[in-house]
Amino acid sequence: MIKRLATNFLILTAVTVGLSACEAGAISDGASFQRKYSGARKALEEGNYDLAARNYAALIPSAGPLAPRLRLEYAHALLRAGRNDEAAQVAGDLASGLEGGDRAAALAVAGTALHESALADMQAGRSGTEVSDRLRRADAALAEMLSLDASLDPLGAMQSRRAEIARSLGQG
Repeated sequence: MIKRLATNFLILTAVTVGLSACEAGAISDGASFQRKYSGARKALEEGNYDLAARNYAALIPSAGPLAPRLRLEYAHALLRAGRNDEAAQVAGDLASGLEGGDRAAALAVAGTALHESALADMQAGRSGTEVSDRLRRADAALAEMLSLDASLDPLGAMQSRRAEIARSLGQG
């Protein structure tokens, strides 16, 4: 429980820090866009993850230079909504076009989503190559995230997740 809360805090902090650097004038469609963004953000913060995901998805096409940041928040909303495979896909696609800390933040979401997806399969009694592959991809994403920006894991939640993955793969 604490590990999951720490992970969620880490992801939300990374997203918030990235967005706080944005200037209001840079947001396309001005005040209307800001109002819609505020609604999406509020839904995410209040735990209405499906609404947040829908709102972010609607905003992304008109987000201009803020699209990567909104895609990260969208992936986070999907993750929190339990839509792990979608979250992993969105965050993984996003990470492929980024560098440095931005890439690390996207990899944190992608790795977490892949791990959560594999855990759901294992809890449902499913195993095999597909689940093992998802665990390996989660571990690779988290390992790269930590190598790019270890400061995104101040409480060690991602390191703990990697250790859990290693145990699931019989490596730990």
